[in-house]
Amino acid sequence: MSEPGFPVTVSVSRADGSVEQVRVGTAFKTPEGFSLQLGQLAIGATQDSGAPAPRRAAAGEPVFPPYGRSKGQPIAGATMQDLEYYANGCRRTLDDPGKSRWHEKERVLLAAIEAEIRRQKGGSSSVSDGSEPPPPGDEDAPF
Repeated sequence: MSEPGFPVTVSVSRADGSVEQVRVGTAFKTPEGFSLQLGQLAIGATQDSGAPAPRRAAAGEPVFPPYGRSKGQPIAGATMQDLEYYANGCRRTLDDPGKSRWHEKERVLLAAIEAEIRRQKGGSSSVSDGSEPPPPGDEDAPF
């Protein structure tokens, strides 16, 4: 009787952020290691864009607001371009007295964004010391 095989799976990220384990074959123990027997592989009906699935935020982790290309994504690990874009949006809201009911929420968001900028720049005490060009405005939106 032959040795039982071990299932071989790959992780597949779904559009909703869930991850599914899909079986692609069976591994059998051999004297040299393992032998892999692949099942029938086929290309799916939808085209893979090649882009990695966006990272989901952990509970309580600050995320970007529901606009722009990184909407709802975690602030931690975001690109500097996205951080500056959203920070500018916060500053515009804070400069607008007509949007005062959102000011507290924007202050919290801006603090989280500025902390991530400092972290990515190596922990410097100020976000901008004047030696860098100004952050991008609406016309520089990443979408």
